[in-house]
Amino acid sequence: MSHIAEALHLMATSSSEETGKGGGGVALYIREAFNPKSIETNEDGVECLWVRIKGKANKADILLGACFHPPNQEEEVDNLFYKLLENVSGSSALVLVGDFNLPDICWELNTAEKRQSRKFLECMEDNFLSQLVDEPTRGRTMLDLLSAYRDGLAGDVVVGGQLGQSDHKIIEFSMFGEIRRSTNKTLTFDFWRADFGLFRRLIQRVPWETALKNKGVHES
Repeated sequence: MSHIAEALHLMATSSSEETGKGGGGVALYIREAFNPKSIETNEDGVECLWVRIKGKANKADILLGACFHPPNQEEEVDNLFYKLLENVSGSSALVLVGDFNLPDICWELNTAEKRQSRKFLECMEDNFLSQLVDEPTRGRTMLDLLSAYRDGLAGDVVVGGQLGQSDHKIIEFSMFGEIRRSTNKTLTFDFWRADFGLFRRLIQRVPWETALKNKGVHES
């Protein structure tokens, strides 16, 4: 069984949280050796990135989606997202991550106060997705979620630390599956010797709120 360790960094500015306007986004880092393929979708207004990781012969591909759901998103856009998720949920190895801004959901009891959140829960149940994050990701609320289609597909979930000026915590997790690795003979830098302290300081200097203002997930 191959082991895929990935880190998902969710970035959303406080202004986007409060107003529901542009400024939030997601960044997904995947090793090139896994030969990920980006999947284009035509659903306007739905801020999602989809990547397919090729499985070994006779093994299912892993489909990974990273999404940003603004607060008070219009119901029409929600329905487009649910339709999109239904179309891709045929994959037996589906992982969905993102900032969904649904703080009223109680994941322990699988209940919610608002109609929008209850509909989201119904969608997760209809597509057989289990939510794996169990602690706050922004302040005392759990806005950022990680869901998997079946048990044993994702795990080792760690919440903590922040990227740059983001007020969201980083969600780090592992995916487990038999995947096809590509051999890359291109010479690369040895990043294990990189000064990550310097990298973090440089990232913190970036005015993310200004840089991501009025930009969608594909533009950012």
